[in-house]
Amino acid sequence: MADESYRESEVDGTIVKWDPDQMRKIQEHPCYSEKASHTFGRAHLPVAPKCNVQCNYCVRKFDCVNESRPGVTSEILNPEQALQKIRDIVAEHPYIKVVGIAGPGDPLYNEATFETFRLIHENFPDLILCVSTNGLLLPDKIDLLEKYGVSNITVTMNALDPDVAAQIYQFINYQGKRYDSGREMGELLIEKQLEGIRLAVERKMLVKVNTVYIPGVNDSQILEIAKKISSMGVYIHNIIPLIAQAKFAHLKPPTMEEKLAMQELCKPYVKQMSHCQRCRADAVGCLGKDINPCTGHKSE
Repeated sequence: MADESYRESEVDGTIVKWDPDQMRKIQEHPCYSEKASHTFGRAHLPVAPKCNVQCNYCVRKFDCVNESRPGVTSEILNPEQALQKIRDIVAEHPYIKVVGIAGPGDPLYNEATFETFRLIHENFPDLILCVSTNGLLLPDKIDLLEKYGVSNITVTMNALDPDVAAQIYQFINYQGKRYDSGREMGELLIEKQLEGIRLAVERKMLVKVNTVYIPGVNDSQILEIAKKISSMGVYIHNIIPLIAQAKFAHLKPPTMEEKLAMQELCKPYVKQMSHCQRCRADAVGCLGKDINPCTGHKSE
């Protein structure tokens, strides 16, 4: 389905139109537009090492220059270093239109995230700023994100049923309290994710929801997530096959056929992203054609 067919959405019985500024941020963002992924690039700034949620499929590592997956980076930057990195990248690669913070932990759990966004917004106001989060702190931090010009939000949401969520996460930390598994943990995380998405859409931010497809665990949840986020005004849904590692190392990832079938089920409700490259926390360049963060050369 072409991007043009998503210029308006029905939310709670009301037709919502995407305004020209939102359309620019769709058409120049490689994750929101497959066409843009061939023309425009993004730069992820690895300034956020701490995380407040432990997913059973997540391994966060440093100095993993040969791995290309979320949660890995060759270095951690402070905000001033991140600003200088963007100065250098934009000067050499003007096709970079998006600056994102996607870890290697949860950006909203790291104060350096907000100082970095402040510096980038003040010095490069035309760049599109985006953040990828588990959503637990999104309602608490949404005002700061808006203040610093963050317009594109990705929330990783893997379940609507708290009991299913309890199978996916080992623990969460919220406001100084640790919740170790169980329904209470799942309820809190899902509540905050949905509230954060609602608040972001109200502020005319563009929202992408990532869902990790975990066979035998959340198969029944993915279509329900698609229906729910469609009703909330989410622009695009990204179904990501499980990388079998950590506590889920014993599970079998979905096949390509299974993933495509799930996307077909969800497509009538919300636009599906089909070109995801599962980017590193320090990825720079066009999707699938990253510039090595250390050498400046393109990776094959």
